Amino acid sequence: MELSLALGGGGARGNAHLGVIRRFEREGYRIRAVAGTSFGGIVAAMYAAGYSPDEIEERFTGLDQSKLYGHSPHDGPSLLGLAGATRVLGEWLGDRTFKDLRIPCALTSVDIKHGREVVLKHGRVLEAVLATIALPGIFPPRLYGDHQLVDGGVLDPVPVAVARSLAPTLPVVAVVLTPLARPEMTISQLPLPVPIPGALIQRITNLRLAQALDIFLKSVDIGNRMMTELRLEVDDPEIIIRPDVSHIGLLDKVDIHEIVLLGERAADGALDELRQAVSWPNRLRRRLFPRGKAG
Repeated sequence: MELSLALGGGGARGNAHLGVIRRFEREGYRIRAVAGTSFGGIVAAMYAAGYSPDEIEERFTGLDQSKLYGHSPHDGPSLLGLAGATRVLGEWLGDRTFKDLRIPCALTSVDIKHGREVVLKHGRVLEAVLATIALPGIFPPRLYGDHQLVDGGVLDPVPVAVARSLAPTLPVVAVVLTPLARPEMTISQLPLPVPIPGALIQRITNLRLAQALDIFLKSVDIGNRMMTELRLEVDDPEIIIRPDVSHIGLLDKVDIHEIVLLGERAADGALDELRQAVSWPNRLRRRLFPRGKAG
């Protein structure tokens, strides 16, 4: 039983991806390809590199997030840098290229210089990860040849079409971490794709312009949610899994293990639907009539 995964962004919520993967593996499913954006891109790259969900969870749990966000000398304009994250991810991924990965993998980003989506599946994996997590304005754009790359969630919050292009005859399971919109949400609860230090959020909240910023961020969030739903409707994954992570805010001190368990529960609830998706008639239909590939 084989499938392809599309892992969306969601900051600390992204730990739920590990629970989904772990549950599928325990059921005997073989993940043959994985695409990811933002935090989902980190998980996708590490899993494709050969790390098990347990190993990734252990590494995430041992991180001191306060040491991840320093600036480097050549960073572009941004509130935070990724100097610490670059060092840690470099230790985990080394000099691996996409050719070195054990399964096909692709990460998404957006080129703000040329205004288009860029699918990263060649070259060094570390460079691709740093591009897909470069949340605009928060982290500096990643220079990649002639491109200025930022978080892939800007245009493709859950890269279903990319996952399908990696394995056209397999069902795509989309793991969506975007919760339903709540008008009462505050700055600290907005589901940005990567975790932001609480001290920064608190500093923003205390500014005189915080109310205006709150309106702006809520507007961006609504657009992101709408983009997610539109892309899911167009790209039409065989299975959509939505872990119950909407209660997790940016200022929350999270227990990574608990978030992983939420992913496991969500995957467990989708097993019957998944069995139908990988059944022989449906697999034969996909082999005869594969869906379109990502551009």
